[in-house]
Amino acid sequence: MPAASPHPARPLRPTRLALALGLVLALTGAARAESLKDVYEAARGYDATYLAAKALADSAQYKFAQSESLLRPSAAFNATAQALRANAPGTGNLEQNNTALELTGRQPLFNRANAKAVEQSRKALEAAGTDLQAAEQDLIVRVAQAYFDVLGAQNALATTQANKAFISEQLASAKRNFEVGTATITDTREAQARFDLATAQEIAADNDLRAKKIALDQLVGRSGVEPRGLAVPVVLPAVNPPVVDEWVMRADGQHPAVRKATLALEAARLETEKAQAGHLPTVDAVASLSSRRIGPDTQIPGTTNTASLGVQLTLPLFAGYSIQNRVKETLVLEEKSRNDLESARRGVAQNTRVAFFGVQSLQAQVKALEAAESSSQLALEATQLGYKVGVRVNLDVLNAQTQLFTTRRDLAKARYDTLVNSLRLRQASGALTPEDLDGVNQLLAP
Repeated sequence: MPAASPHPARPLRPTRLALALGLVLALTGAARAESLKDVYEAARGYDATYLAAKALADSAQYKFAQSESLLRPSAAFNATAQALRANAPGTGNLEQNNTALELTGRQPLFNRANAKAVEQSRKALEAAGTDLQAAEQDLIVRVAQAYFDVLGAQNALATTQANKAFISEQLASAKRNFEVGTATITDTREAQARFDLATAQEIAADNDLRAKKIALDQLVGRSGVEPRGLAVPVVLPAVNPPVVDEWVMRADGQHPAVRKATLALEAARLETEKAQAGHLPTVDAVASLSSRRIGPDTQIPGTTNTASLGVQLTLPLFAGYSIQNRVKETLVLEEKSRNDLESARRGVAQNTRVAFFGVQSLQAQVKALEAAESSSQLALEATQLGYKVGVRVNLDVLNAQTQLFTTRRDLAKARYDTLVNSLRLRQASGALTPEDLDGVNQLLAP
C-alpha cells in the first residue's frame, strides 16, 4: 500500500535547490578567476610542446640563411711555412726556408642546381611556419579543453552535492515517517541507498575535479588556476557560416596541413629541376692573390707575388647515367607528393565536416537539455505534490530529483563541449587563431 503521511516533512523546495547549487558554485569561484585568454597566454609561455615547436620554427630561418650562401661569394686564406734540410753529394748541406701566402675567392655566376636548392630551402622555411601555426592551434584547443573540463567538473561536483543534500532531507523525512508509523521501512532503506550512492558519486566527482585542476595547472605552470564560469543566462553563438561546404572551401586553402603538403609538392618539383640542372654547366668568377718567399740559400732567392682573375666554366659530359636516373627518381617522388597533397585535402575536408556536424549536434543537444531541465523541474514539483497528498511514494521523489540533477549536469557539460568543439571546428578548417578566444571570453562571467 502507498505510504503517506498527513504531515510529512517538507521536502527541499526547487528555489532552495537552486540556492544551494548556486552557493556551491559561488564557493568554487571564490578564488580569483581567470579568463580563457589569460590562461592561454600563460600556457603559451610555459607549455613545453608549443615552445619546442616554436624553437624548431625559429631555427628554420637560420637553415634558410645557410642555403643562401650557395649563391654568395666565398673566400679562403692559406698560409704555408716550409723548412728544408738536405745533404746532397758534391753540394754539402742544403738549408732552405720557404713561406707562401694565398688568398682565393669565388663568386658563382651561374649554377642552376644551387639556385633551386635555395628555393627549396625557402619552401622549407614556409613549411616550418605552418608547423608552428598547427602547434599554436593545438595549444588553443588543449587549453580550452582543460579550462572547460575544470568548469564541467565543478558543475558535476556542485550538482552531486546538491543532490546529496536533497536526498539527505528525504532520508530524514522517511525516518520520521517510519517512526510515527506512516511509512514502511522500505522508504527509509531506499533513501539510505540513494544517499550512500550520492556519497560515492560525490567522492568520485571531487577526485575528478582535482585531476582536472592538475591538468590545467600543468598547462600554465602554476597551481590554483580558477576558470570563470559562463555568464547567466547562457546564450551560445550559432555556427557561422551555417553551411558546411563553406567551411570545407576555407579549409582547402588555409589549413596548415594542406599548405604544408602544397609546399612539399613545390619542393619536389624544385628537386626535379635541380636534378635536371645536372646537365647544365656552372660558371664561377675566381680570383687569387699569392705571395711566395724563397729562402736565401737557393739560386733565385726572394719574394714572388702573383695575382689572377678569371672565369671558370665547368661542363659535365658524362656521369654514368646518374643524372638521368636521378631525374626519374625525383619525378616519382613528385607524384608521391602530389598524392600526399590530395590525401591531406581529403582528410581536412572529412575532419571539417565531422567537426561541423558535431557542433550542430551539440547545439541541438543543448536546446533539448534546456527543455528537459524545465520539464524535469515541473515533474519534480508535481511528484513532490503527489507525495504530499499520498499518491506518490518517496522513491518517486528520489527518481524525479535525480533526473533533474542529472539533466543539469549534462546540460552544463553539453554547453562546455559546444564551446570547445566550436574551437575544434575552426582548428579543423585551419582558421583558429588566439583572437577567437576573445569571443569565448565574452560568454564568461565577469
